[in-house]
Amino acid sequence: MSGKRIAQSEKVRAAAQSRQKAREHASAIQQRLGRERFVETFDALYQSAGNDASLIPWADLEVHPALRGWLAANGPHRGRALEVGCGLGDNARALSEAGYDVTAFDISPHAVQWARRRWKERPVKFITANLLDAPAEWRNAFDFVHETYTLQSLPVEIRAGAFAPLASFLKPGGRMLVICRARANDAPASGPPWPLSEAELNGLAEAGLIRQSLERFIIEGGTTVPHFLSIWHKPVR
Repeated sequence: MSGKRIAQSEKVRAAAQSRQKAREHASAIQQRLGRERFVETFDALYQSAGNDASLIPWADLEVHPALRGWLAANGPHRGRALEVGCGLGDNARALSEAGYDVTAFDISPHAVQWARRRWKERPVKFITANLLDAPAEWRNAFDFVHETYTLQSLPVEIRAGAFAPLASFLKPGGRMLVICRARANDAPASGPPWPLSEAELNGLAEAGLIRQSLERFIIEGGTTVPHFLSIWHKPVR
Protein backbone atom coordinates (compact mmCIF):
# COMPACT_ATOMS: atom_id res chain seq x y z
CA MET A 1 0.00 0.00 0.00
CA SER A 2 1.34 3.42 -0.93
CA GLY A 3 2.01 6.13 1.63
CA LYS A 4 -0.81 8.23 0.20
CA ARG A 5 -3.32 5.43 0.64
CA ILE A 6 -2.18 4.82 4.19
CA ALA A 7 -2.63 8.51 4.98
CA GLN A 8 -6.10 8.50 3.44
CA SER A 9 -7.05 5.38 5.38
CA GLU A 10 -5.89 6.88 8.66
CA LYS A 11 -7.79 10.08 7.96
CA VAL A 12 -10.99 8.19 7.25
CA ARG A 13 -10.53 6.10 10.39
CA ALA A 14 -9.91 9.16 12.56
CA ALA A 15 -12.98 10.92 11.11
CA ALA A 16 -15.14 7.86 11.72
CA GLN A 17 -13.96 7.62 15.33
CA SER A 18 -14.65 11.32 15.91
CA ARG A 19 -18.12 11.03 14.36
CA GLN A 20 -18.93 8.03 16.54
CA LYS A 21 -17.91 9.99 19.64
CA ALA A 22 -20.19 12.84 18.58
CA ARG A 23 -23.12 10.48 17.95
CA GLU A 24 -22.72 8.93 21.39
CA HIS A 25 -22.70 12.42 22.91
CA ALA A 26 -25.87 13.38 21.00
CA SER A 27 -27.58 10.11 21.87
CA ALA A 28 -26.92 10.65 25.58
CA ILE A 29 -28.56 14.09 25.40
CA GLN A 30 -31.57 12.75 23.47
CA GLN A 31 -32.07 9.97 26.00
CA ARG A 32 -31.86 12.41 28.88
CA LEU A 33 -34.44 14.78 27.42
CA GLY A 34 -36.73 12.09 26.01
CA ARG A 35 -38.76 11.86 22.81
CA GLU A 36 -41.34 14.43 23.88
CA ARG A 37 -38.59 17.08 24.12
CA PHE A 38 -36.77 15.97 20.99
CA VAL A 39 -36.49 19.43 19.39
CA GLU A 40 -34.75 20.77 22.50
CA THR A 41 -31.87 18.34 21.99
CA PHE A 42 -30.35 20.47 19.22
CA ASP A 43 -29.67 23.50 21.40
CA ALA A 44 -28.66 21.30 24.32
CA LEU A 45 -26.08 19.62 22.08
CA TYR A 46 -24.57 22.89 20.84
CA GLN A 47 -24.52 24.30 24.37
CA SER A 48 -22.83 21.25 25.87
CA ALA A 49 -20.24 21.14 23.06
CA GLY A 50 -18.85 24.56 24.01
CA ASN A 51 -16.43 25.39 21.21
CA ASP A 52 -15.65 21.78 20.35
CA ALA A 53 -17.24 21.18 16.94
CA SER A 54 -16.11 17.54 17.01
CA LEU A 55 -18.99 16.90 19.44
CA ILE A 56 -21.56 17.97 16.81
CA PRO A 57 -22.23 14.90 14.60
CA TRP A 58 -23.04 16.91 11.47
CA ALA A 59 -20.49 19.74 11.87
CA ASP A 60 -17.85 19.04 9.21
CA LEU A 61 -16.64 22.69 9.29
CA GLU A 62 -16.71 22.83 5.50
CA VAL A 63 -19.19 23.39 2.72
CA HIS A 64 -21.15 20.29 1.79
CA PRO A 65 -19.45 18.96 -1.38
CA ALA A 66 -22.75 18.52 -3.24
CA LEU A 67 -23.73 22.13 -2.54
CA ARG A 68 -20.29 23.36 -3.56
CA GLY A 69 -20.51 21.47 -6.85
CA TRP A 70 -24.03 22.67 -7.57
CA LEU A 71 -23.17 26.32 -6.93
CA ALA A 72 -20.13 26.07 -9.23
CA ALA A 73 -22.17 24.51 -12.03
CA ASN A 74 -25.29 26.67 -11.87
CA GLY A 75 -24.20 30.30 -11.55
CA PRO A 76 -24.51 33.18 -11.67
CA HIS A 77 -26.35 33.47 -8.36
CA ARG A 78 -28.27 36.52 -7.19
CA GLY A 79 -31.24 37.48 -5.06
CA ARG A 80 -32.30 36.58 -1.53
CA ALA A 81 -31.43 33.12 -0.21
CA LEU A 82 -32.57 31.31 2.91
CA GLU A 83 -30.34 28.71 4.58
CA VAL A 84 -32.44 26.23 6.58
CA GLY A 85 -30.91 24.73 9.73
CA CYS A 86 -27.64 26.61 9.31
CA GLY A 87 -25.72 25.00 12.17
CA LEU A 88 -22.24 26.52 12.29
CA GLY A 89 -22.77 28.40 9.03
CA ASP A 90 -20.42 26.85 6.46
CA ASN A 91 -23.11 26.40 3.81
CA ALA A 92 -24.52 29.87 4.48
CA ARG A 93 -21.06 31.32 3.93
CA ALA A 94 -20.81 29.49 0.60
CA LEU A 95 -24.16 30.89 -0.53
CA SER A 96 -22.99 34.40 0.37
CA GLU A 97 -19.72 33.98 -1.50
CA ALA A 98 -21.66 32.71 -4.53
CA GLY A 99 -23.56 36.01 -4.71
CA TYR A 100 -26.72 35.61 -2.64
CA ASP A 101 -28.03 37.97 0.03
CA VAL A 102 -28.27 35.31 2.74
CA THR A 103 -30.52 34.86 5.73
CA ALA A 104 -29.59 31.74 7.72
CA PHE A 105 -31.51 30.30 10.63
CA ASP A 106 -31.28 27.54 13.20
CA ILE A 107 -33.52 26.50 16.06
CA SER A 108 -30.50 26.56 18.40
CA PRO A 109 -29.52 30.00 19.78
CA HIS A 110 -26.10 28.59 20.67
CA ALA A 111 -25.54 27.42 17.08
CA VAL A 112 -26.53 30.86 15.76
CA GLN A 113 -24.16 32.64 18.16
CA TRP A 114 -21.38 30.25 17.19
CA ALA A 115 -22.00 30.82 13.46
CA ARG A 116 -21.98 34.59 13.96
CA ARG A 117 -18.58 34.37 15.64
CA ARG A 118 -17.15 32.18 12.88
CA TRP A 119 -18.40 34.31 9.98
CA LYS A 120 -18.49 37.84 11.40
CA GLU A 121 -16.73 39.11 8.28
CA ARG A 122 -19.48 37.76 5.97
CA PRO A 123 -22.73 39.70 5.32
CA VAL A 124 -24.93 36.79 6.45
CA LYS A 125 -27.92 37.41 8.73
CA PHE A 126 -27.87 34.56 11.27
CA ILE A 127 -31.21 34.26 13.07
CA THR A 128 -32.73 31.93 15.67
CA ALA A 129 -35.99 30.53 14.31
CA ASN A 130 -38.07 27.35 14.19
CA LEU A 131 -38.78 25.84 10.76
CA LEU A 132 -42.23 24.77 11.97
CA ASP A 133 -43.05 28.26 13.28
CA ALA A 134 -41.05 30.62 11.07
CA PRO A 135 -41.52 34.40 10.86
CA ALA A 136 -44.58 35.36 8.81
CA GLU A 137 -42.55 37.85 6.75
CA TRP A 138 -40.54 34.98 5.25
CA ARG A 139 -43.57 33.76 3.31
CA ASN A 140 -42.97 34.15 -0.46
CA ALA A 141 -39.82 36.14 0.37
CA PHE A 142 -36.84 34.22 -1.06
CA ASP A 143 -35.49 33.59 -4.54
CA PHE A 144 -33.55 30.52 -3.37
CA VAL A 145 -33.92 28.16 -0.42
CA HIS A 146 -31.26 25.64 0.55
CA GLU A 147 -31.82 22.72 2.93
CA THR A 148 -29.18 20.11 3.71
CA TYR A 149 -29.67 17.49 6.44
CA THR A 150 -32.36 19.35 8.40
CA LEU A 151 -35.29 17.23 7.22
CA GLN A 152 -33.39 14.02 7.90
CA SER A 153 -32.61 15.15 11.44
CA LEU A 154 -36.34 15.10 12.27
CA PRO A 155 -38.33 11.96 13.09
CA VAL A 156 -40.85 11.13 10.37
CA GLU A 157 -43.85 12.21 12.44
CA ILE A 158 -42.31 15.66 13.03
CA ARG A 159 -40.94 16.34 9.54
CA ALA A 160 -44.31 15.57 7.94
CA GLY A 161 -45.21 19.09 9.01
CA ALA A 162 -42.05 20.66 7.57
CA PHE A 163 -42.70 20.45 3.82
CA ALA A 164 -45.39 23.14 3.69
CA PRO A 165 -43.31 25.71 5.63
CA LEU A 166 -40.31 25.02 3.39
CA ALA A 167 -42.37 25.57 0.24
CA SER A 168 -43.89 28.75 1.66
CA PHE A 169 -40.51 30.51 1.86
CA LEU A 170 -40.04 30.62 -1.93
CA LYS A 171 -41.15 33.47 -4.11
CA PRO A 172 -43.14 32.43 -7.19
CA GLY A 173 -40.45 31.54 -9.70
CA GLY A 174 -37.93 30.69 -6.97
CA ARG A 175 -35.84 27.53 -6.60
CA MET A 176 -35.12 25.18 -3.72
CA LEU A 177 -32.18 22.78 -3.33
CA VAL A 178 -32.60 19.83 -0.94
CA ILE A 179 -29.77 17.44 -0.03
CA CYS A 180 -30.46 14.45 2.19
CA ARG A 181 -29.63 10.85 2.90
CA ALA A 182 -31.72 8.51 0.78
CA ARG A 183 -33.67 5.32 1.38
CA ALA A 184 -35.88 3.19 -0.83
CA ASN A 185 -39.63 3.83 -0.77
CA ASP A 186 -40.25 0.51 0.93
CA ALA A 187 -37.38 0.77 3.45
CA PRO A 188 -37.99 1.77 7.09
CA ALA A 189 -36.81 5.22 8.14
CA SER A 190 -34.51 4.16 10.96
CA GLY A 191 -32.33 6.77 12.65
CA PRO A 192 -31.25 9.26 13.69
CA PRO A 193 -30.66 10.54 11.11
CA TRP A 194 -33.81 9.38 9.32
CA PRO A 195 -33.12 9.14 5.55
CA LEU A 196 -35.84 10.29 3.15
CA SER A 197 -37.47 8.29 0.39
CA GLU A 198 -38.32 9.71 -3.02
CA ALA A 199 -42.00 9.31 -2.16
CA GLU A 200 -41.54 11.27 1.06
CA LEU A 201 -39.75 14.10 -0.74
CA ASN A 202 -42.90 14.49 -2.80
CA GLY A 203 -44.33 16.25 0.24
CA LEU A 204 -42.83 19.34 -1.40
CA ALA A 205 -44.95 18.68 -4.50
CA GLU A 206 -48.03 18.37 -2.31
CA ALA A 207 -47.06 21.76 -0.86
CA GLY A 208 -47.16 23.33 -4.33
CA LEU A 209 -43.63 22.97 -5.71
CA ILE A 210 -42.60 21.32 -8.98
CA ARG A 211 -39.65 18.95 -8.99
CA GLN A 212 -37.15 19.87 -11.69
CA SER A 213 -34.58 17.16 -11.01
CA LEU A 214 -33.60 14.37 -8.64
CA GLU A 215 -30.02 13.12 -8.56
CA ARG A 216 -28.83 10.09 -6.63
CA PHE A 217 -25.24 10.11 -5.43
CA ILE A 218 -23.00 8.36 -2.93
CA ILE A 219 -20.80 9.82 -0.20
CA GLU A 220 -17.89 7.64 0.91
CA GLY A 221 -16.50 8.21 4.38
CA GLY A 222 -15.71 4.89 5.94
CA THR A 223 -19.22 3.77 4.96
CA THR A 224 -21.18 4.13 1.73
CA VAL A 225 -24.11 6.51 2.20
CA PRO A 226 -26.70 7.03 -0.58
CA HIS A 227 -28.02 10.58 -1.02
CA PHE A 228 -30.57 12.57 -2.99
CA LEU A 229 -30.01 16.05 -4.44
CA SER A 230 -33.29 17.50 -5.66
CA ILE A 231 -34.22 20.84 -7.22
CA TRP A 232 -37.70 22.30 -6.80
CA HIS A 233 -39.45 25.28 -8.41
CA LYS A 234 -42.40 27.37 -7.26
CA PRO A 235 -44.62 28.14 -10.26
CA VAL A 236 -45.72 31.65 -11.09
CA ARG A 237 -49.51 31.71 -10.80
